[in-house]
Formats: sequence, C-alpha cells, structure tokens
Amino acid sequence: MASVNAQIKRGSAELAVLTLLAEHPLHGYEIAKQIEAQTGGVLRFDMASLYPMLHRLERKSWVKAEWQTLPNGRRRRCYRLTATGRRQIAPLRAEWRAFFHALQSVTGFQNA
Repeated sequence: MASVNAQIKRGSAELAVLTLLAEHPLHGYEIAKQIEAQTGGVLRFDMASLYPMLHRLERKSWVKAEWQTLPNGRRRRCYRLTATGRRQIAPLRAEWRAFFHALQSVTGFQNA
C-alpha cells in the first residue's frame, strides 16, 4: 500500500493520537506502533516527528504526560488525554469529514 505524503500525515496526526489516547494512556512508542498497525502501515510516525507533536498537544493542554518507572528501572513518559483534549476530537473529526467530502466532490473518489 502507498505511503501518505508527509504534509497530509502531519495534519492527521493530532486526530489519530487524540483518538488513541481516548481509549487509554500510552507512551510514544506505543502510539506510533498502534497507528501503524491500525492503518496497515499506511501511516507511520517516527519518534523525531511524533514527540514534538505530543509536546505541542501537551502545551495546548490536550494531553498530559507523566513519567513512569518500569520494573527494570527504565523511565518513560506516558500520555493521557485531558478533558480539553477529549473535547477536541469531535470538531477535528468534523473538519476531516468536511475535507473528505469536499475532496470526493472534486475528485469523484468514493470513501476517500
């Protein structure tokens, strides 16, 4: 399957991440792996692009990060959705739905 252009991927990242975190808290690597798995590899985020986006979401107060210490002593940041972030999901979905509808109108693609 074809990969997605970086600009399109960046625009969809916030919605993808917020939707995953609405289910349960995850650390960055888990977020990247779940997005890749659930999209059949079409969407892939490397850590160099994912973590800055997670930090932006944290500055917007859409996600909250907390350090966790694993039994082996390793530390990692776990991200959870805030109430403010949860309220962003429906408007973002509406924006993407409108975008896809407009794209379908122009291109004739169904289920774009």
